[in-house]
Amino acid sequence: MTEYKLALVGFGGVNRALAQLIAERNHRWKTELGFTLKIVGVTDLFLGSIINREGLDAALLAKLPATQGAFAQWPTGTAEALNEAVIKDSGADIIAEATFTNPVDGEPATSFCRWALERGKHVVTTNKGPIALHGAELKALAQHNNVAFEYEGSVMSGTPVIRLAKQSLAGSEITGFEGILNGTSNFVLTCMEGGLGFVEAVKKAQELGYAEADPTADVEGHDVRLKVVILANELLDAKLTVNDVACNGISALGLDDIEKARQDGARWKLIGAATRNTDGAISASVEPRLLNNDHPLASISGATNAVSFTSELLGAVTVSGPGAGRTETAFALLSDIINIHQSAARNQE
Repeated sequence: MTEYKLALVGFGGVNRALAQLIAERNHRWKTELGFTLKIVGVTDLFLGSIINREGLDAALLAKLPATQGAFAQWPTGTAEALNEAVIKDSGADIIAEATFTNPVDGEPATSFCRWALERGKHVVTTNKGPIALHGAELKALAQHNNVAFEYEGSVMSGTPVIRLAKQSLAGSEITGFEGILNGTSNFVLTCMEGGLGFVEAVKKAQELGYAEADPTADVEGHDVRLKVVILANELLDAKLTVNDVACNGISALGLDDIEKARQDGARWKLIGAATRNTDGAISASVEPRLLNNDHPLASISGATNAVSFTSELLGAVTVSGPGAGRTETAFALLSDIINIHQSAARNQE
């Protein structure tokens, strides 16, 4: 039985939920998955940091008060965010990176990933920034140091679209995809179909925790654009940058547009898409699209995400599921760790 030592970088909702899962299910994973997880370090800009190579109590971590510098109240803890020390010196085998996404340069998350990979540590992350902006560099660094760099949760949270497409659809010759890749914008459009104006729908999304105080990244498509870059580069062997993806959001849509679509048997959706053209070039975009009601993505409502892959052998294959949520995204980190474990087991055969 294998025990992996884990350091958590960022201790907001996602890594806190992962700690809770470890507290509740570690004993089951021993028999069901063939490994257990021991948390040996945590660092967070707001809460501070702590290292204990003998292991930290996951249940106590999950209950840590969300007050500034909270780790200073623990033995060996400090109010300082000792990010580099936790990543490099905690004795962790795996770094679980779940900090905020910076869509401009991917920092500081990219540096966190780089430090870990350079030290020969596996990295699992839910962060879109490092993958979309520096994915090729980080993957090469992981390969050079013979470690894993996993990021299933970067596109649709716990819904396994990257691994599903690369493994289960291998050989089907994927030629493109189109998806509803942002739950906030889809929720807003669903509310507008119920009669709320755009401003009121965004406010409702904020009240329910689906939208940030500044919803621009969601409703203007910037979040989806990062995910399109990730999927296109992963599945279509593209080498896209963010600037290669034309991007338009939903803020220009009004209730008249929504009603006209309903009368025509259609629905507006914010779609992120990429396709391989006949000349081999990849075209990618984020834009509101009018979908007929028989389209596989037209029925996706609320904060749910979905993506439809186009393949030469199977036609359209569509998968839907949660695109956000603390526990759902924490599961994505777990699924990445499972993949690391299974890969190691195969290499030992």
